[in-house]
Amino acid sequence: MLNASSQRLGNASLEAVLADARQRFTSANPKSLERHRLAADSLPGGNTRAVLWYRPFPLTLVSGDGCRVTDLDGHSYVDLVSEYSAGLYGHSDRTIAAALKEVIDQGLLLGAPNRYEARYAAEIVQRFPAIERVRFCNSGTEANIMALSAARAISGRSKIMAFREGYHGGVLTFAHGGSPLNLPFPFVFSDYNDTEGTVRLIEELAGDLAAVIIEPMMGGGGCIPADRSFLAALREATAKAGAFLIFDEVMTSRLAYRGLHGVHGINPDFVTLGKYLGGGASFGAFGGRADLIDRFDPASPGAFSHGGTFNNNILSMAGGFTGLTQVLTEEASTSFNARGDRMRGRMNDALEKHGVEGVVLGRGSLMNLHFVAGPVNTPAPLDDSDPNLLALWHVEMMLRGFHVTPRGMMALSLPYGDAELDAFMDAFEDFLVTHKSILPGRTAL
Repeated sequence: MLNASSQRLGNASLEAVLADARQRFTSANPKSLERHRLAADSLPGGNTRAVLWYRPFPLTLVSGDGCRVTDLDGHSYVDLVSEYSAGLYGHSDRTIAAALKEVIDQGLLLGAPNRYEARYAAEIVQRFPAIERVRFCNSGTEANIMALSAARAISGRSKIMAFREGYHGGVLTFAHGGSPLNLPFPFVFSDYNDTEGTVRLIEELAGDLAAVIIEPMMGGGGCIPADRSFLAALREATAKAGAFLIFDEVMTSRLAYRGLHGVHGINPDFVTLGKYLGGGASFGAFGGRADLIDRFDPASPGAFSHGGTFNNNILSMAGGFTGLTQVLTEEASTSFNARGDRMRGRMNDALEKHGVEGVVLGRGSLMNLHFVAGPVNTPAPLDDSDPNLLALWHVEMMLRGFHVTPRGMMALSLPYGDAELDAFMDAFEDFLVTHKSILPGRTAL
């Protein structure tokens, strides 16, 4: 039926093909559409999380099991959104569920230290090489705010270096010129993977620069990995300038058992964490050098005050600890990241096979499809893609039974296996064949 619809459109424009796909999506999901319309009476746009909104309307999901989700109209999907990387454990891990049920039965909101938080902190310190001490909070955004604020307070300096098109939270978003809601820190910007330009700018800022914040692989910026030499140059330049280096590993810590800083053997001063590390509950953490994080020790004179009602909430502590110690073993981490590498390779092979100009960037269990020529090592070339191409891909893959993001990003979960990968590749190749006439063709070398 999907192919017949596209054949009916013949050589129609991309806009016409996209409109047809959206109409089929709308016809297939009347209950989600109605819920969306009703939600708009109390929620602006019927939504309370911008990244989950898309045209023609977002599906309402009602259940999940393993790596699959079901919508309000009864359709089942293989889930490659994975809660934008937070859903590493899938939707129904029994070990984590048992831990959560146990602590729910024993009481919530105890208003005191609990039996999980210290054990969890010790596990994080053992797991991630650059973290000697850690503080918990409630989100990756909050973790980055705390790390940046601490860097400014400790250094006595004001300026923060970030990278164009980077994302470090809802009030630290730098795509397309940034957001008017960003925190009013004095930011300066450099280009990702531009070693020479970035080092020169750090040297020029010298005594005014408090910190450099970077993801060792851009997540929201398109899954662009940082060159190790670039990260090593940042480590050397910040140390020389007396500025702090912050690795935002909210997403990237899932890409290796000891995080990407562990893979690269580069220890920043601060590391921020979040997403999957709550085991399905809200979570954030900032850690790093003991002498820096110990500034938050309430027993110390002049300590930084760090509050937060839910910093050590029992659900996040129990779910996170159980997931990290019993589910995300080193073997499991290696296996599912290797599966991601195979998937990315197969997708790139399919693009080449069918003569479609595109590239899938990423590492391990995180990747992003872009309809531009590769290779890509900085975000600027991604602006050359027509956004309607990914919009079409998104709707068509949903109609084929795969829950994917509108921006082309995909995140694997532990239950996602080889059978799901093979089925996804069949659907992806069908999309490429069906829409080859309107997809960009590869330029002959």
